[in-house]
Amino acid sequence: MSRGPARGAAIPLRDRVRAGQPQRPPEDPPEATPREPCPARHVWVALPVDATEARPGLLLEWRRVEHRWEGRVVYLAELRPGRWSVVEEWIAAELLTPA
Repeated sequence: MSRGPARGAAIPLRDRVRAGQPQRPPEDPPEATPREPCPARHVWVALPVDATEARPGLLLEWRRVEHRWEGRVVYLAELRPGRWSVVEEWIAAELLTPA
C-alpha cells in the first residue's frame, strides 16, 4: 500500500507553523552593502622562524616602519621536532614574495 507524501513534506522547518498559531512575518532580506575585497594575500616567507626553506604564509596587513615596509604574516613552523605551530610576526617586505 502506497502512502502519500508525509505531512509537511517539502516545507522547510522554519516555515512550518502549528494550526491556530500566528505565522511569523517573513524576515527582511539583509541590505546589500558593497564589500571590500579581502586584504589577505598568499606569500612565500623567505626566512621562517625555524630557519628552513621558504614557507607559504598569509599576509594580513602592511605597516611602514621608518623607511621600510613590513608585513604581518601567519605561517606554520616546526618549533619542536615533529610539532608544528602557527607563527604570526612582522616580516620585512624584502623577505616576502607573492605566491
